[in-house]
Amino acid sequence: MGDPKESSAKPPVVLIVEDDRVTREYVGGLLRANGMRIKLAETGKKAIDCIGEGGVDIVLLDILMPGLSGIDCCRLIKSMCKEEFLPVILVTAKSDPDSRVEGLRIGADDYVCKPFDERELLARVHGMLRIKEMHDAVANARERLQQLAVQDELTGLYNYRYLHTRLTEEFKRAERYREPLACVMVDIDHFKKFNDQYGHDVGDSVLAEVASRLRCGVREIDVVARYGGEEFLLVLPSTHFSGAITVTDRVWRAVRAVPVEAGGREHHVTVSIGVALYPSRDVRSKDQLLKSADRALYQAKDDGRDRICVFKHQGYIYRPEGQISNSEAPA
Repeated sequence: MGDPKESSAKPPVVLIVEDDRVTREYVGGLLRANGMRIKLAETGKKAIDCIGEGGVDIVLLDILMPGLSGIDCCRLIKSMCKEEFLPVILVTAKSDPDSRVEGLRIGADDYVCKPFDERELLARVHGMLRIKEMHDAVANARERLQQLAVQDELTGLYNYRYLHTRLTEEFKRAERYREPLACVMVDIDHFKKFNDQYGHDVGDSVLAEVASRLRCGVREIDVVARYGGEEFLLVLPSTHFSGAITVTDRVWRAVRAVPVEAGGREHHVTVSIGVALYPSRDVRSKDQLLKSADRALYQAKDDGRDRICVFKHQGYIYRPEGQISNSEAPA
């Protein structure tokens, strides 16, 4: 019978828990000859320690052992591995049906009787490894679907759906505890040219790199999401005016500081940024906060792009050299 993981880069790891040295080495040699890696433990305690270190794919567990019995060891293994599937095959004497039943009742996945037939042992081990492989594939697919539910696949940022849920939560928290909240909308300048002139692969690379630089420019508690197309939204909890300006200036500079390499050439990328703040006279709801950030963004684009505008404070414009000319100073 073929090994279900023989095409994998690494062979499966089998932990053999057996107090009899001769049996332990015999079973280990048999499985090793069939392409598996072996770990050995002569007591239940050593088995638990080995599983705690990770890297075990399946356990062959003798029921009758001194100290921590196989039944108790199986119970501990299953309690340790609630988040993953670690198959346990009990090895027991034919004259001990009560232990087999008890082991299966507490979560053991299969059993083989002593003295065992080599073909049967290999068949049961391979069968459990196939089940584990399928279980892991389903678990990975489920995790992937959960990620896609909240994550934008191209950029790795939060997606539009998650953004609105999180923004609602942060706005309610700001209202309840009378804390400041900043909302920052970021748009890549002249993004259409990257797709039209150089192709969508280059456009995707620009989006992904800008997303990475935005993520690196904020705190761990901040939310960075892809708002749609070439637009991004930053939600900055507990952030007042000066803090919002500090963050937006940092991400603005991070985006334009180094050209983006894509399609065999360097591309100079800039962004326009709009900032809105709560509490504010004109911002009393989550929707007003978003609309205000959007209005500030369009003000930045109307004023020539590559700058930052704050809602109701459109005079605060940042030039590439970091200086404000007299004509642009706040009134």
